[in-house]
Amino acid sequence: MAPIFRNAALPVGTLLLVLLMVVPIPAAMLDVFFIMNITISLAVLMVALNAQKPLDFSAFPTVLLFATLFRLGLNVASTRVVLVHGHEGEAAAGHVIEAFGTFMIGGDYVVGLFVFAILVIINMIVVTKGAGRVSEVSARFTLDALPGKQMAIDADLNAGLLTPDEAKARRVEVSTEADFYGSMDGSSKFVKGDAIAALLILGVNIIGGLILGTVSHGLSMGDAARAYLLLAIGDALVAQIPALMLSIAAAAIVTRVTSNQDLAGQIGTQFGSARTWTPVAVILALLGVLPGMPHLVILPAAIAAGAFAWRINRNAKRPVLTDTPDAEPVDLARIGWEEVTDTMQVNLDIGYGLVPLVDERRGAPLMGRITGVRRQLSKELGFVVSQVRVRDDINMQPYAYRILVGGVVVGEDSVSPDEMLALDTGQAVGPLGGKKAKDPTFGLDAIWIAPGDADAATGQGYLVVDPGTVIATHLNHKLAQHSSELLGPDEVQSLLDGLKEHAAQLVASLSPQPLPLTALTQVLRGLLAENISLKEFRRIASAISVAAQKTLNAEEIIELIRPELGALIIQRLCTVNEPLRVMTLEGQLEGLLGQAVRGDPAQRHTIEPDLGRRIVDALQRAAQPLIAEAKPFALVVQPAIRVAIRKLVKTCLPDTPVLSFFEVPEDKSVEVVAVIGAPEALAA
Repeated sequence: MAPIFRNAALPVGTLLLVLLMVVPIPAAMLDVFFIMNITISLAVLMVALNAQKPLDFSAFPTVLLFATLFRLGLNVASTRVVLVHGHEGEAAAGHVIEAFGTFMIGGDYVVGLFVFAILVIINMIVVTKGAGRVSEVSARFTLDALPGKQMAIDADLNAGLLTPDEAKARRVEVSTEADFYGSMDGSSKFVKGDAIAALLILGVNIIGGLILGTVSHGLSMGDAARAYLLLAIGDALVAQIPALMLSIAAAAIVTRVTSNQDLAGQIGTQFGSARTWTPVAVILALLGVLPGMPHLVILPAAIAAGAFAWRINRNAKRPVLTDTPDAEPVDLARIGWEEVTDTMQVNLDIGYGLVPLVDERRGAPLMGRITGVRRQLSKELGFVVSQVRVRDDINMQPYAYRILVGGVVVGEDSVSPDEMLALDTGQAVGPLGGKKAKDPTFGLDAIWIAPGDADAATGQGYLVVDPGTVIATHLNHKLAQHSSELLGPDEVQSLLDGLKEHAAQLVASLSPQPLPLTALTQVLRGLLAENISLKEFRRIASAISVAAQKTLNAEEIIELIRPELGALIIQRLCTVNEPLRVMTLEGQLEGLLGQAVRGDPAQRHTIEPDLGRRIVDALQRAAQPLIAEAKPFALVVQPAIRVAIRKLVKTCLPDTPVLSFFEVPEDKSVEVVAVIGAPEALAA
């Protein structure tokens, strides 16, 4: 039954608000509602101050609407009571209004008018107007940045930094953020309208009280003013105090910057610096010794500021103690194998300036992205990618990093840990200030910008990413290029063990007889080297088991099974209904290369260097338009020369698959985009 009551609470409360405006209520109940109004306003203010980010209080626009309606309903009810019973005395409209009219302003309605006017000016001119402007700007920038943020999520998903569920959650968060700031832009008008309504209601109470007091109850103008004006001002102050608290809450929400701390912690952290309070103490001390200054007030303030700065400085120098058990004494004469061997397959070395990116006390943003890279890459390759060890190297530049696979450096660059990288993907418009750079993964033009300029850069069409994402994307690209080096006998045995649960006879016919584990590893690594995923390992194992009956040579097995895997290879290049874009070699050139292959059985120096250079140049010229339009294609050649051409093409177009004619399914339509070998194509 509890969910039913909870769901019915909001509609019932809305109806009660309407009844509050039209049905007379006694003064005692009015006191209860006034205290409830103040309580709600205080609760809203506390939630707004303790929120770590604006979206933590995403219900605020709706809460603000109902809180404003509740207060306006109380204004209508209290106006009725003041005008009907105001001539009976100060307690006629309840004790809360009486307390605000007598205690807070001393029973002087002239003072009350000035106090109320000042509160209205603070609320409407300062707090509400500023919050409304911030809401308007935030809504505009958030909506302008929405397409760029969606593109950034898609880029992270494609790079393997996010799982589909995480990407979905981030899309929902981005959409909710846009809706929230749009709602806040509109709800700020509630606060402004409430302040104007307070002025009008006070005017109605004053004019109506003077008329009713003199005409209906026979009071003199002075007596009517003292009776009705005091109650009217007390009623206005009772409503204005909660309104001011809600305005402060709205301003606190829209001016918040997303952080892992609440507002008090964020301010305390940013003000907790000795460099802030030392100049304050010095300046106050100088003011305190000037003639005519109140020394007894200024000098203690200077002493307090100096003591605060000294305490902060002392705490900053104090070593951090951790509760750790007593460690065993280290034998300096002992040298362990862990000091001379490195069992990790993948390492990421970073300079000391990038240590904050992997610091657990700061959330270790880079480590989470590396885990996402491993997860996505493992799904794409078909086996579990080994862990990445991150280590700092004092011999490196502070902001440099390098990626090592099997002890060999495969990639290196540098990032700025306190800035964001704005990538020009071809859609950017307008200049952008910052330090020019190149994206380490794709070689795009980029600019390092301050984090505060990220939304503006996104609005101009740049793709903005943080330094952790830059490193993780570069790592993902390099691991994909060197995926064959990540596969070892242990990973292959894990693949066999997993397949054995569903196809035990297939595994028994494959390994260890006729194909040893080492030979099978060589075959699978050869497939990975040509960007063939092992996700469909059952189909691959079935093809290998048949080919192993003919030969045990790994390279020959790869060539034998590739026609069986043709459909798997080309599905990365085109959809089912899309033709396969291919380049081919001219027949005379293929014949010439075939003779060279037959004359060099080892296939080490098959193609004459000058001819190879001209073929590579022609391939690059033909491929450039397709690469610019992001259209994948393949180079299709005769089976006898496929390996030689692959070795040649790998140097200039490493991501271009080289297929034999037998690997293209018979029912697949083909679109020939270029023929390499024509005189104009091989022209020097």
